[in-house]
Amino acid sequence: MMISAPNLLLRKHAAPTSMLELWPDVYLTLGRVHEACGPSRRSLAIMIAQKTQGPIFWIAPQWGTDHLHADGMISFINPGRLTFLSPKRAEDILWCVEEVLRSGAVPLVVVDLPSLPALTPIRRLHLAAETGMSDGTSRPLGLLLTPGDGGAPGVESRWQLTASHQGPNNSWQLERIRSRRDAPRSWQLSLNPSGYELGPLRKDSKLYSGE
Repeated sequence: MMISAPNLLLRKHAAPTSMLELWPDVYLTLGRVHEACGPSRRSLAIMIAQKTQGPIFWIAPQWGTDHLHADGMISFINPGRLTFLSPKRAEDILWCVEEVLRSGAVPLVVVDLPSLPALTPIRRLHLAAETGMSDGTSRPLGLLLTPGDGGAPGVESRWQLTASHQGPNNSWQLERIRSRRDAPRSWQLSLNPSGYELGPLRKDSKLYSGE
C-alpha cells in the first residue's frame, strides 16, 4: 500500500507558553514585560515575587523617595533574595532592566518608574526578555511599576491593585485592565491565615458591575 506524501510529514505543535500562575485565572506570561499600577502596586510586586524562586532585582532611581524597606518584607519574602539597583540618571533605568532581562539570570526584575516609558523601550525590553528566556538560566519576567493609572504602551498586560477600605483588613481590589490573552476583569483579593484568597468583588466596590 502506498502512503501519500503528506502523511510522511511530521507536524510540529507549538509548546504551551510558559506562565507564572498567581491565583486561579490570574497568571503572567514569562519572557515578557508587564505593568502594575495603582496605590498598592508595590504590594502586588511582592505578591508576584512570592510566586517565584531565586534572586530578584529591584530597580528604582536613586533620587526616588519611596524606598523599599527590606526588613519590612521578612513576613512576605526572604529579603536576602533582593538586589537593589539605583541608577543615577533617568536614561539608565530602563537600560538596567534591559540588561538584566537579557542575561536571563534572575526570574523577576521589578522597576519602579517615575513616569511612563515610550513604546520603543518597551519593545526592547520584550526582546531582551525573550533572549533571556532562550539563553539564560531563568525564565525572566519584567514588571514595570508605573504611577497613577499606568498606561505604558506595548506591555503584555496591565494590572491595578488598590486597597479596599469597605472590606476587612488586608483586602484589595485587583483589576486586569488589559492583556494580550484575556479580557479585562476584576476581583476581590484578601489575605487570611491560610494565604491569599481571590473572589468576586463586593457589591459595594466601585468596580462592581453587578455580574
